[in-house]
Amino acid sequence: MPDPMPWPSRLPIVQAPMAGGASTPELAASVSGAGGLGFLAAGYKTAAQMRQEIERTRELTSRPFGVNVFMPTADEADQAELGAYARAIEGEARRLGTELGVPRGGDDDFTAKIEDLLADPPAVVGFTFGCPEDELVRAFRRKGTAVLVTVTSVAEARLASADALCVQGEEAGGHRGSFANTDAAGMGLDRLLPRIREVSRLPLIAAGGIASAADVSRVLSAGAVAAAAGTAFLLCPESGTGAVHRAALTDPRFTRTAMTRAFTGRPARGLVNRFMTEYSGRAPAAYPQVHHLTAPLRRAAAAQGDAEALHLWAGTSWHRARPVPAARVTVDLAAI
Repeated sequence: MPDPMPWPSRLPIVQAPMAGGASTPELAASVSGAGGLGFLAAGYKTAAQMRQEIERTRELTSRPFGVNVFMPTADEADQAELGAYARAIEGEARRLGTELGVPRGGDDDFTAKIEDLLADPPAVVGFTFGCPEDELVRAFRRKGTAVLVTVTSVAEARLASADALCVQGEEAGGHRGSFANTDAAGMGLDRLLPRIREVSRLPLIAAGGIASAADVSRVLSAGAVAAAAGTAFLLCPESGTGAVHRAALTDPRFTRTAMTRAFTGRPARGLVNRFMTEYSGRAPAAYPQVHHLTAPLRRAAAAQGDAEALHLWAGTSWHRARPVPAARVTVDLAAI
């Protein structure tokens, strides 16, 4: 693999891609326009929807931005476990006046997205839940596009072929970007970053709990070239964060975050609510099957203002998120 490509943003700030609605063209464009690197989240979208967001972002900014895609995950799922979980949560669906979804697998339109991105790529393409083959990395490099891969362990960092690594500590909100869907304990960013620095010469972007200029300064001093923040942008007006989720981030009822499989079948960090408390220990390791199973339930909860039955993704620094424009968050994180 040739030497990694130079990082495309002026400021060492990356807006983490947040699949499910929080990441929008307006958010990515605002961050990039302020000198950081905005990101679109292609997860749960078709290739056509992804392309629409890319074109909209280009209308809003001439600055570089990135697009993140989910690597395909194994479709294997224990049908007995899925059936048991469906029976466990079907009362929640009835209470909300809806039905559970079909627990299907799928590759999140991965092949079509890659074909689309190679035809007309952004400055950076990111991969979560795994690492692309070397030839795909080379194909993007030939287009002048840098490849970013999320890693959560030293072992994953050793395996990754990329131009840069996003080192995700256990503090990060939303899904753990690990290559495998396991319950292995995560590692805090301050421990993980120097360990990966020892085994990789690639540029490192530090993610997990980043909410202030002091946080950014700390990870830069530890060897990162940039810091990625997601939760810090959730309350920005440009974010697509839903109204119930937005309100929960400042609701004193919610006092801590935890990892759970209850909503999607894959470990993800969010505010602890009733659904997480009741079902975390019962959800199988089945992604995206559980995601599709619970999707109608979660949509109904959002429509009815029920924060106790909704996935409230948030990192450990959620209490420091501010309802200010994304450009302000970007420059404040960079301390300029």
